[in-house]
Amino acid sequence: MSASDQSEHAQAASLLIGLISRVALARDLGLTVDTLRRWEARRAGPPCVRVGRAVYYRRDAVRDWLQLQEVPTPRRAGGRR
Repeated sequence: MSASDQSEHAQAASLLIGLISRVALARDLGLTVDTLRRWEARRAGPPCVRVGRAVYYRRDAVRDWLQLQEVPTPRRAGGRR
């Protein structure tokens, strides 16, 4: 690998800083890749970026989306017994 090839590879890698692949996100969330695909089709999951056929997620966008999924535990109706 020549010096210019290494430089181009380093520049390409720097463009992907802050992004996570669909496979890596599925692994981190304990989901399947198919679940993330389904969520994307339904526009229910975290926003994604497509680069050709590759799908990436911004880490900050995933964190924001996860915070929006937080639901407080509802209080039980009734009172003392």
